[in-house]
Amino acid sequence: MLRKNCFIKISGDATSDDVLNWIKKLSQEYFLVVCVGGGTQINEAFAKAGLPVVKFGPLGRETSNLQEKQLAMDTLEKNRAEIQNRLDDIGVHASVVIPAIEIGSVLCHVNGDQFILAAYHGFDILYAVTTKDRLEKKKAFFAPYKKIQVIGF
Repeated sequence: MLRKNCFIKISGDATSDDVLNWIKKLSQEYFLVVCVGGGTQINEAFAKAGLPVVKFGPLGRETSNLQEKQLAMDTLEKNRAEIQNRLDDIGVHASVVIPAIEIGSVLCHVNGDQFILAAYHGFDILYAVTTKDRLEKKKAFFAPYKKIQVIGF
């Protein structure tokens, strides 16, 4: 029998030890793909670099030049590497990805919530892990999608 699979999108602000231990429990039942975001960290990196921090819409942050795209990518890759290492340290073997896709040779950043929806048909269960202060908004957004559970830490 094939092992069921699980997609977990973690907000870059919700990467606590409690979240990682929860993921460890899931890893005993599911093949895991973990997607880590980083909106707050990208905002901080942009501010530090003197780049405009713009409000982003339902499709995510729009970048207007290569410098912005690269800084966003570097920040997400840093988050990915950190989560991969922390999961490995507690014995969790999962594929860790960032919310970006390459179409042709063009890198396209994707809002993490939209990334979950793109993964919807391929996974048995999906989780959106967020902070408690964002929980109700995320629950309302994902309400139409029965396989997606929203968890707040």
